[in-house]
Amino acid sequence: MSAEKSQSGGRPPASAAEAAKRLATIVDAAERAAASVIDDAEKQAQQHLQEARERADRMVAERLRELADELDPPRGGDERRGGHLKPVEALEPDQEPLADRRSGSAGARLLATQMAVSGAEREEIEARLRSGFDIEDTSEILDAILGPED
Repeated sequence: MSAEKSQSGGRPPASAAEAAKRLATIVDAAERAAASVIDDAEKQAQQHLQEARERADRMVAERLRELADELDPPRGGDERRGGHLKPVEALEPDQEPLADRRSGSAGARLLATQMAVSGAEREEIEARLRSGFDIEDTSEILDAILGPED
């Protein structure tokens, strides 16, 4: 045995060096494969997240359409969605908007619903209804959309 050590100069046999080299190659390939798996998982997660956002947007849009129809129902059963609303006409200078004249207007309810869906706080919605629609008591609208205040 000592003759073998002296011949190789104390170095490990060539087969051990080759094994280490092969092991390094295998580890490198495993690391690349792991990185690829992580990249694929991130892409799939982003795709699922995007699909969930699109589904949520569709659900919110449908619910807003339903609320709009409840607040301003179509006149006839066969009218197409969206066709039952009248276009906004120009107001005379001394004429105030209909939304300002009716405290429970569909416009105020729709605005409050849109603000609630986008995450606005109750106080922010209340302030907007008071300033934009001159609504003194906003509790009826807010309770209908957000539920009663605790």
